Amino acid sequence: MENFSQIFTLLAENEGIGLNLDILETGVLNIIALVAILVYTGRDFLGSLLEERKTNIVKGVQDAEDRLNEAERRLSEAQKQLSQAQVVIDEIKNETIATKRILLKSDAEQSKKDLTTRFSRALSTFRTKERQIFLEVKQQIILLVLKRSVVQAQQTFGKQERATSLISETINKLEGDLL
Repeated sequence: MENFSQIFTLLAENEGIGLNLDILETGVLNIIALVAILVYTGRDFLGSLLEERKTNIVKGVQDAEDRLNEAERRLSEAQKQLSQAQVVIDEIKNETIATKRILLKSDAEQSKKDLTTRFSRALSTFRTKERQIFLEVKQQIILLVLKRSVVQAQQTFGKQERATSLISETINKLEGDLL
């Protein structure tokens, strides 16, 4: 900030900024001569440096273009592989769905067979039990009828031998029917 204020102080003392048109006093000729000498003497050196720099830049650009082309080629291959992988994934999904359907259908058929078998067994067991119960009821009815017949025959015939033989014959006949 101090330098800044000194600049304004100098400008105020020297009556402002002005343009000096005296060529010898300003040193423009010296600067032009210096630039000409530098260009003349440094032309080969600067030219070779600039040429080398240009060659490096061109080589770098070509390398970058080659890498870009290689990257584009790899990207294209990767996109092809991605599309192929997508096709394979779609095929696998379709096969999975088809396999699930087949398995579900197979499970449904197996379950239906199992239920049919179980129902048949249950029905067979029910019929067997029904026959057993029918036979048991029939035997109990026959047994009751026989007991009543025996009681009634004893009341009617008393304790005679003929009554006993008649009862025995009837029992034997009925037992043959039961078996």
